[in-house]
Amino acid sequence: MIIISASFTAPADNRAEIIALCAGHSAQSRAEPGCLSHHIHADCENPNRLFFHEEWRDAAAVAAHFAVPESGEFVKRLTELVGERPEIGIFRAKAVSAQDLR
Repeated sequence: MIIISASFTAPADNRAEIIALCAGHSAQSRAEPGCLSHHIHADCENPNRLFFHEEWRDAAAVAAHFAVPESGEFVKRLTELVGERPEIGIFRAKAVSAQDLR
């Protein structure tokens, strides 16, 4: 599984527009093959700080997602609204049980 985490701070004056844009992107992404989860969340300590949490079946699904023209358009528009590109981390993950951590 591939996990993508992204974060950024939304300017207060266009936060609602940014949230609507991000929610639309998440809904569209969830419909793509290989998308297991794709959501936008607000930080409880700073509501203008927003986070994406995405889970993808494999690297091929992520590559296909990044190749979708709407994904590129989304990043461009979000960057315009926020004033900078989000910080993004991409990770390979393997599920483990709590017993495996002992």
